[in-house]
Amino acid sequence: MNPPLGLQLYTLREKLAEDFEGTVRRVAAIGYAGVETAGMYGQSPQDAANLFHALGLQISSMHMPLPLLENITLAIDTAKTLDVKRVVCAWMPPEKFATMDALRATCDELNTANEIVRGNALELHYHNHWQECARIGDKFVYQHMLDLLQPTVGFEIDVYWAKTAGVDPAAMIREIGSRAPLLHIKDGPATMDADMTAVGEGVVDMSAISGASQNTADWWIVELDRCATDMFQAVEKSYFYLTQRGFAHGK
Repeated sequence: MNPPLGLQLYTLREKLAEDFEGTVRRVAAIGYAGVETAGMYGQSPQDAANLFHALGLQISSMHMPLPLLENITLAIDTAKTLDVKRVVCAWMPPEKFATMDALRATCDELNTANEIVRGNALELHYHNHWQECARIGDKFVYQHMLDLLQPTVGFEIDVYWAKTAGVDPAAMIREIGSRAPLLHIKDGPATMDADMTAVGEGVVDMSAISGASQNTADWWIVELDRCATDMFQAVEKSYFYLTQRGFAHGK
């Protein structure tokens, strides 16, 4: 069966800061099955959880605030209030992956966080951008990470940033397999500086991604970092493109 479709709320960060409840209600009305959080935009985690629950929105996962280890208690407390199992480290700067020594130190930090997170009955996942798809020696950075990270550290594969960096996202999904239950779905021209588009209007092959993740993805999560069109229009177009083609399902 195709996975449920969520929305990373960072996509609507400006609107959430202006009207959190009204924005979340619009997301639910479109039909999204769930949301992934990245901050609370002035709301308490409990108030946000109550709203999501009232609207029938599942919480697939939450992004963890950085710096990672300094904020880990806050992340764990927030995850427990939201009743979400998967916490995601959404970003580490490029210099943390520039050399093997830097990469080993980064993975050590993630492994330490993972031990704390797992000790609280949660899961840690790592979200890639382009820097994890660069090469060190004869391997991509993410391939080194697969070796250096504890096997219980999962991945949230961002298909757009993988393609932008020159990596085939479907091949990356197949390679990482069951360690990547979360996929970030976005579209556009797959260049570093250009605006993203509604899903279905760019160059990312969603059919190939669907085939590669058929047995491993628990969630497809739409996230648009930026967009030249109205963001709500892009969020709605993305929902209908993905659900009408059977790549994912709504509520």
